[in-house]
Amino acid sequence: MSHFFAFLSRMKFIRRWGLMRNTVSENIQEHSLQVAMLAHGLAEIRNTCFGGQIDSGQAALFGMYHEVSEVFTGDLPTPVKYFNPRIKTVYQEIEGMAQRKLHQMLPEQMKNGYSRILIRQPEDAELWRIVKAADKISAYLKCVEELKAGNQEFAVACRQIKQELAENDLPEVAFFMEVFAPGFSLTLDELNNNPKG
Repeated sequence: MSHFFAFLSRMKFIRRWGLMRNTVSENIQEHSLQVAMLAHGLAEIRNTCFGGQIDSGQAALFGMYHEVSEVFTGDLPTPVKYFNPRIKTVYQEIEGMAQRKLHQMLPEQMKNGYSRILIRQPEDAELWRIVKAADKISAYLKCVEELKAGNQEFAVACRQIKQELAENDLPEVAFFMEVFAPGFSLTLDELNNNPKG
């Protein structure tokens, strides 16, 4: 018997943005789907607009699983996670242990198929850069949606994350922010009436 998928199903109970008032709560299962879609999109932008050779399906898969360690750790808020280098290092070690624990839950014949997904490999560094950028874009879009709902709690985070994205050196990030991100500030009626939509 394996508890692997039972643990993954608990992602829906783990809330993000725990230190902030949210108009709409977000769990890591929802977040992971958005990151998977964004990572796939960023990879496709890289391939079609900038001559890349990124496996967009693998990028989506990594995005889908990028937060699975939080079924053991919970979502540690960013201000805590990056409070100092020691906390960041220790938390990364804990995440690694959680990923390995999940991997060990799999039946032996399935472990190979999940190794790259659960245990990060050096040869996948560029894919993980894309997933990290997708994760950051997801956080920015959450801030935009909260601000659109009138929640000023996310104003500072929105400015900070937008600046981090502007400084990102991946061309697909700049493309996404110019072409796709503005739509998240619009209402449904505005989206429907936009001739470029």
